Amino acid sequence: MNQHEKLNYVEFGANDLEATKSFFTSVFGWEFVDYGSEYTAFSNQGLDGGFFKSESSNQTSNGGALLVFYSSDIEATLQKIINNNGKVIRPIFEFPGGCRFHFQEPSGNEFAVWSEVRV
Repeated sequence: MNQHEKLNYVEFGANDLEATKSFFTSVFGWEFVDYGSEYTAFSNQGLDGGFFKSESSNQTSNGGALLVFYSSDIEATLQKIINNNGKVIRPIFEFPGGCRFHFQEPSGNEFAVWSEVRV
């Protein structure tokens, strides 16, 4: 249900839509709906969104927002990301309350994964 004045949708640039779709499908089980050759959307993933054809990508180093996935088995999620052409850009580190790592998907967008405990 849409909620008044709550976050509802997020969009990212992607230089290789097919590689990006393949990555998120393989690692996180996402499904996509294409709207032409330059846009693809995902839904039911905690926050709906999409990827648009662009040479730019979202990086925290240039002020981009960081979207963070939760994992109950961070090591298994890390391995899935590596096995599907993701690039780990900050290895697992601990912080009060858990641990996390940062990665780039094939189009270069930065995301993170966190967990309460390291299995």
